Amino acid sequence: MASSLTKDAARQSSPAAPGGAKSFFGHPRGLATLFMTEMWERFSFYGMRALLPLYLIAGGPAADKGSQGGGLAMTAATATAIYSIYMAMVYLLAMPGGWFGDRVWGPRKTVVVSTAIIMAGHLTLAIPGEGPFFAGLVLVAVGSGLLKANISTMVGHLYDGPEDPRRDGGFTVFYMGINIGAFAAPLVIGTVGQNYSWHLGFALAAVGMALGLVQFLLGTRHLSERSSVVPKPLSRTERNATLRKSMAWLVAAAAAYAVLIATGVYTLNWALVPITVVGLVIPVGVLVRIKRDRELSATEQSKMSGYIWFFVAAAVFWMIYDQGGSTMSIFGDTKTRGTLFGFGFPSSWYQSVNPLWIMALAPVLAWVWVWLARRNREPSTTVKFAMGLFLIGASFLVFVVPMAMASDGTRVSPMWLVSIYMIQTVGELALSPVGLSVTTKMAPGKYGSQMMGVWFLAVTAGDCTTSLLSLAGVDLNGTNVVAFEGILACVAGYAIWMYRRKVVALMGDVR
Repeated sequence: MASSLTKDAARQSSPAAPGGAKSFFGHPRGLATLFMTEMWERFSFYGMRALLPLYLIAGGPAADKGSQGGGLAMTAATATAIYSIYMAMVYLLAMPGGWFGDRVWGPRKTVVVSTAIIMAGHLTLAIPGEGPFFAGLVLVAVGSGLLKANISTMVGHLYDGPEDPRRDGGFTVFYMGINIGAFAAPLVIGTVGQNYSWHLGFALAAVGMALGLVQFLLGTRHLSERSSVVPKPLSRTERNATLRKSMAWLVAAAAAYAVLIATGVYTLNWALVPITVVGLVIPVGVLVRIKRDRELSATEQSKMSGYIWFFVAAAVFWMIYDQGGSTMSIFGDTKTRGTLFGFGFPSSWYQSVNPLWIMALAPVLAWVWVWLARRNREPSTTVKFAMGLFLIGASFLVFVVPMAMASDGTRVSPMWLVSIYMIQTVGELALSPVGLSVTTKMAPGKYGSQMMGVWFLAVTAGDCTTSLLSLAGVDLNGTNVVAFEGILACVAGYAIWMYRRKVVALMGDVR
């Protein structure tokens, strides 16, 4: 993900990709369609995400006393739990999203359906009330899960196979669309939602998604014909069996919750805790199923044993990293000054800091890796993972300082959060691109397509751990817990570094 944007523009004399002859920065014209679709989808997603924890606590004891009311007046712990579950479900649903693209609708139709669902979700969020809020949250999570895997697949369809020299550069351009949307969203949606109306902000997110859908439909002729193909369509028997199983689970869940509501024992935790547990059980179950597959060769089994190290490390990393939108967001709203150099701004703007750092630092770090590689000194995959864990842990140990300073009611400088987000971004750039790469390299042949979904499950596991801790009464917004998480990540990074030779041995020929 951190590849250079200048990836050999001079090589564009190769044949036009299936997306058509028109060019977009030397790439197939269809990349512009997918770039803009992803940019607007990320604009809507990150805009809503920037408002989410602030809206949940607005009007309650955890909120900034000077902020507008009209929110759900929840505690910081409940807001953190809901935010974490939401993020976990987006990544968990990427697996069935890929399945729909492969077996039911094909990538192109799945993206159209998903963007419509996301837009409907944001419009539902724009309706005041707790019921519409949770319904909208479910719709956005489902739509995002459907879109996530399929739009990336369509980017790959634009090129002449894995050896096309433009392919890496195309994915880098596409990745920049993610960060442009993520950077702009809090500045626009966050400002409107936090300063004027929460529900108008959610409605603006729907407008952003609508723009993405319209331009996707207008530009769909530039996409590869493969994007409309269902690679492995369900047979009639499989379709009927899937519908029966789905309906059985749906009826069982509806009956169970009807009993809970009728007996008067239902609380929000009856919904949050089962979802959190499922989000932890599924990643573990998927890894166990793959690891115990007797059809895998001894080499593939060894690689899966090595991959589990990376999976656990990634789960610890994302557990802390994603608190940038919950724990750190709430701290920015309640304990940090809303001015810098005399300029005032809403706290939702902090969510623009990470994508800004990514756009600034990704080319720099990519150049550093190349510079070190030329001298045969580039860190190995295991060392980069250890670096990522250590940096995310260090960011929370730094976070302890402003938290202690603000304990007496003093509002700290915004530069504390800007600096912490910078440390986290460097950690992300050290771990995330390498994690994607090592996942494809270590995947058993039988599970080649599914392993990318397994990588996303590390995010699910990390976020569900955060949610479960919050629901269990652990104050993730407390100084001691933040310090403990920081130490835990640093210890995990040290363990990866200490056992790096063992992990390398399990990896076989992968480096």
